Amino acid sequence: MRIAIDGIPLSQPKAGVGHYTFEIACGVAALAPSEEFQVVSQIPFVIDGSSCDLQNLSFVQQPVNPITKHWWTVGLPLFLRTNSIDLFHGTNYDVPVWGGCPTVITIHDLSLFLFPETHEQRRVRRARRRLPTMARLATRIIVPTESVKQEACEHLSIRSEKIAVIPSAPRKCFFPMPREEAKETLTRLGIEDSFLLYVGTIEPRKNLLTLVRALEEIHKHTELRPQLIIAGQTGWLSGDLFDYVKRSRLNDKVLLTGYLDDEDLRALYSSCSVMSYPSFYEGAGLPPLEAMACGAPVITTTARAIVETVGDGALLHEPTDYQSLSQQITELMIDSKARDELIRRGSRRAAEFTWARAAQLTYQTYLDAMSTWSKQSQSRTT
Repeated sequence: MRIAIDGIPLSQPKAGVGHYTFEIACGVAALAPSEEFQVVSQIPFVIDGSSCDLQNLSFVQQPVNPITKHWWTVGLPLFLRTNSIDLFHGTNYDVPVWGGCPTVITIHDLSLFLFPETHEQRRVRRARRRLPTMARLATRIIVPTESVKQEACEHLSIRSEKIAVIPSAPRKCFFPMPREEAKETLTRLGIEDSFLLYVGTIEPRKNLLTLVRALEEIHKHTELRPQLIIAGQTGWLSGDLFDYVKRSRLNDKVLLTGYLDDEDLRALYSSCSVMSYPSFYEGAGLPPLEAMACGAPVITTTARAIVETVGDGALLHEPTDYQSLSQQITELMIDSKARDELIRRGSRRAAEFTWARAAQLTYQTYLDAMSTWSKQSQSRTT
């Protein structure tokens, strides 16, 4: 059996979807060593030094010409037919419009439908035009939480039996790092002893203004003086955040590190006073799990999918309630017993998620998709 997996998310430094794609590709290949897996893209790969030394997994950059550069409508379907692919997994919302094989699509969230104001309009228009079609064409659909499953059924008119809920997990590289070991990273990045941490793309949906306002409250009403570290790539529509920080009195207390590699992130997760993730909406919320796995106390929001993911392993606040967030941060910074208890619960919760389990469920979804495709093909010929 030959299975192809969308490699486009690995054509740039890995963020959430890139990590998902890489972990699933390696996981299913390790699970089924007798099958052949190809991660395919028309764009050069950026693997970031990650290794996945499996004989049955290859990374294929497919050359294109002026016709096949139209990847989803021409180039990829031709690749699937020419290479006798038995199933294609679109890990980032897209599947080919034809190709003669069953397909699985991963829908990570529906933010472009539910929070369009937090995205660039061209992306909103594209998603609203394409995603219902992609969901209809796919033989099976993977989502990370029950929350996204319900949203997909409602907004994309998908039958629930077509959807498999498969949670993502913290990667194995995330586990506690001793403070002395983390010190080199903190010094190099200019990070102070006491700091709050956010990890993720800088974009409106992540609601970082609430976190900055909470920091202002802490500096105004307590003797605590934590630094705020924002670790991640600058996304879109972030001007309001940057303008607010510049106008505030805390400009020298807010540090943007840009994109960090895993070891630097592990050092920050393991050393922060609090990891805050104030997002309005998520499909799951992976950075809080990564932080919990590294022993960070986590505060996040009551967004449905986040609550489903973190369980009792994090403190929760309403997304725009910066005063509640400031109080929670203050409590954890001054009450070591409360902080230790939250760390214990978070570590226990993070351990419930593994990529091995995700790979098992994903491979089973592949088999279900092929079985469904076979039955549908038989019914069309009778």
